[in-house]
Amino acid sequence: MQTKERPREGLPGVPMLLLFLGVIGLAIWQFVPAAQAQDLPRIFLMLGTDVVAVFCLAGLFVVNPNEARVLQLFGKYVGTARKDGLRWANPFYSKKRISLRVRNFESSHLKVNDLDGNPIEIAAIVVWKVVDSYEAFFHVDDYQKFVEVQSEAAVRNLATRFPYDAHDDEKISLRGHTDVIAAHLQKEIQERLAQAGVAVLEARISHLAYAPEIAQAMLQRQQAGAIIAARQRIVEGAVGMVEMALEKLSAQKIVALDEERKAQMVSNLLVVLCGERATQPIINTGTIYP
Repeated sequence: MQTKERPREGLPGVPMLLLFLGVIGLAIWQFVPAAQAQDLPRIFLMLGTDVVAVFCLAGLFVVNPNEARVLQLFGKYVGTARKDGLRWANPFYSKKRISLRVRNFESSHLKVNDLDGNPIEIAAIVVWKVVDSYEAFFHVDDYQKFVEVQSEAAVRNLATRFPYDAHDDEKISLRGHTDVIAAHLQKEIQERLAQAGVAVLEARISHLAYAPEIAQAMLQRQQAGAIIAARQRIVEGAVGMVEMALEKLSAQKIVALDEERKAQMVSNLLVVLCGERATQPIINTGTIYP
């Protein structure tokens, strides 16, 4: 059973056109003396020759660049002509045009829930082209509609597998890892469209946002999460700086600190390093001991 495209280029069209025009001209030229001589067999022969030659001209067809013609004989697939120019094939063949040009499709704005259950709006652009005319014509009913429906289904499925945003750099999110998400999207769409003879050249998210009804609340939540994440980084850095300061003071024997003085110094450094506002220096002329 035929499952893949089969090349069938036909014959060069220009020589065939000249041949049939020559046959028609020759038949007309022979028809005149036959009519004058009232030679009926010869007259019918010339008329029949003209009719056959004119009918054969119907086998001419044009293939444009980045285009193909699917040839069928009474519903049976014969082959596909891809070579551009004027071509000739059996006049009984039907010659259906199919574009091989690169096309793009932008999905509508879909409202779905991400991995965390937050409603979001998402849309994608898919760049694709037909690579197998047999599968595009005979495996699916309407390959262009098939591309649109399956692309939107893949976008919906992708959105449910990843969160909209994540403060952890190791966790993949829709907003923070666009290249990774694009690769996942392209792979999933290609798997869905393989049976339609379509190759997905690129797929990327073109629109991504929280749904309007929760946009303000999620913005506040996103800002709060960002503040918490930033504070964690600040605290981690401050602790490291305090630890480094104490080690250097001890290693270089600049000052000897007991546990109480170390605690006081750690407290002061953390206030300076973690505070939101600039600290005011205070000169202590006394002692921390009673």
